[in-house]
Amino acid sequence: MSLLSVRDLCVKFAMRDNTVTALNQISFDLAKGERLGIVGESGAGKSITGFALMNLLSRPGFVDSGNILFQGDDIAQMSDAQMRRIRGNRMAMIFQDPMVTLNPVLTIGQQMVETLMAHRKLSKSEAEQIAIVKLREVYIPSPAERLKQYPHELSGGMRQRIIIAIALLLDPQLIIADEPTTALDVTIQADIMELLLELCETNKVGLILITHDLGVVSQMTERTLVMYAGRIIEAGRTREIINDPQHPYTQGLINALPQQTAPGQRLKQIPGNMPSLTAIPSGCPFAPRCEYVQDHCRTDAPETVKYTHVEVACHEVNRLHSDKAEEMTR
Repeated sequence: MSLLSVRDLCVKFAMRDNTVTALNQISFDLAKGERLGIVGESGAGKSITGFALMNLLSRPGFVDSGNILFQGDDIAQMSDAQMRRIRGNRMAMIFQDPMVTLNPVLTIGQQMVETLMAHRKLSKSEAEQIAIVKLREVYIPSPAERLKQYPHELSGGMRQRIIIAIALLLDPQLIIADEPTTALDVTIQADIMELLLELCETNKVGLILITHDLGVVSQMTERTLVMYAGRIIEAGRTREIINDPQHPYTQGLINALPQQTAPGQRLKQIPGNMPSLTAIPSGCPFAPRCEYVQDHCRTDAPETVKYTHVEVACHEVNRLHSDKAEEMTR
């Protein structure tokens, strides 16, 4: 049985006059200890996916249909009381900004101890000892002293390490990390990612990494979902997607990486912008930006099909592959 199984998940937002679809028929599985990346531009639906998996959607957002099975239990159907027993205990989430996650008026120790005592029958001293152990695991120096400090007294990298320690407090089976290094400089980003990878491998924790950075995904994950306008448009093993992308959007994302452009040349970019939820085009949502678009792309939504080693939603994947093969033989 998969650790997490998502089937035909649809998330909508109720507007004044109608509803808009934020996630459209999302399906994927995550095995125990597996690392999965979710990539795409802003507005693709990555963060909404994370919030839906944690049952943290707030009105006007709601799960319209589909199932989110965590170890066989359907999260989408659970009450708030049932979710409180799972959230933070068996599933944990690392958010983009640690200053939003951490309570500025409580010490690090108070926040960690309260989390432990809410889920475990522990004395305060026992909880403090566990907190110190977890801080030591994420390489926080002088962990006992850090428990007495407030979030504003720590650096951004230190705060993010503490967020990871809090996520690991109750030994969850799954961690969802939503752009966990966005607010950090490049050197600190690398340290945090290396730490997260080490902890997941050591503890056999499943990881869903939500990011726009394909470089991070290539180093951190085993499988990748590429999202566009609330849909999964390509899915497969990360190495296959990075080395041989099939969907024009995935190709565009990879071609836009700085290392794909010679020094002194303009960076490549995908023309146009991600459509808003209120104006998603009919047919293939990527059609208005796609250089390979055909008439049927504008009217018919592509089905997801197995192609080579990945699953891809594109009408023209066969033709694109044939053109690529011809180009390589010239």
